[in-house]
Amino acid sequence: MSFIETETHDQVFVIRLNRPDRLNALGTEMRQLMGEAFVQFRDSDSLEVAILTGTGRGFCAGEDMKESVEKGTLGSAGQKVENPFNDRRLQKPVIAAVNGFAMGGGFMLVERTDLRVAVKGAVFEMSEAKRWLLGGYNHGYVAGLPHAIATEMALGYRFTAERLYEVGFLNRLVESDELLPTAMEMAEHMLTLPPAARVNTIHMMRQMIPRVDPKFERLSAALHEHGCKEDRMESRRAFAEKRKPNYKGWDDPADRHRLPTLESTGEDGS
Repeated sequence: MSFIETETHDQVFVIRLNRPDRLNALGTEMRQLMGEAFVQFRDSDSLEVAILTGTGRGFCAGEDMKESVEKGTLGSAGQKVENPFNDRRLQKPVIAAVNGFAMGGGFMLVERTDLRVAVKGAVFEMSEAKRWLLGGYNHGYVAGLPHAIATEMALGYRFTAERLYEVGFLNRLVESDELLPTAMEMAEHMLTLPPAARVNTIHMMRQMIPRVDPKFERLSAALHEHGCKEDRMESRRAFAEKRKPNYKGWDDPADRHRLPTLESTGEDGS
C-alpha cells in the first residue's frame, strides 16, 4: 500500500494521503511521496487543478511524532524534499478536500491551498504551541482572522469545521459523501475559465496574502529559542507514550522575565 495515491480525471489531479492507521501523519516516506506527486502535477502539460485529500478519519495529523521520538529529531529536520506546493512555487491551483482531522502540519497543508471544502465535523488545530517554544502566531494573521480568533488559533485550541466556515477560512462545508464531488465541481468551474485568467488570477490572489513584517519574524526567531529546548522533544515523547508531559519551562527560571523584544531583536541588535 502506497502512502500516497493519485488519480487523474481529465485535467484534474487528485492526491490522496493514504496512511489511515496514523491519521495520515507526515513521516519521512509520506513527505517524500507527496513531494513527488506535486512535482508530477507541476511538470504535467495536461493537468491544471489538484485536489488534496486524505483517507479515513484524518486529512492529516501533522508530524509523525512517534517517528520523531524514534529518530531523536524534530519533525522534518534533516530531510530535504522537493515539493513545489510546500515551497509555494506551484503555479497551478490546489483545492483542499478535508475529510477529517487537520492538525499541525496538516492544518498548514490546508492553509497553503487556494480553495477549501471540508466535511461537517472535521477538526482543525494549529499545534505549534504544543510542540515548540512559540505558538503559531502567524496562521490566523495570514488567514485574515480577527485578533482574538488568531490568538485562540496560536494557542493550540481546536476548531470545528463549522466554526472555521463561519469565520471564512473554509469555502464549503458538506456531508462526507459530497466532499469529492464538491471539490471536483470547484475544479471544473476553474477549468471553464480562459487559461490565462485562471493562472493569472491565482497568481494575483497569492500575492495579496498578508505577510508578517520582518521585524516580527526576527522576534519570532528569538522566541523560538527562548525556553528549555528539551521541552520540544518531551512533548513528543509524552504524546508517543500517551502520558502527561513533564515540562521544565526554562533552563534558567529568570528567563521567564527576560523576554526578547522588538527592540532587542532589531536589525542593529540594539
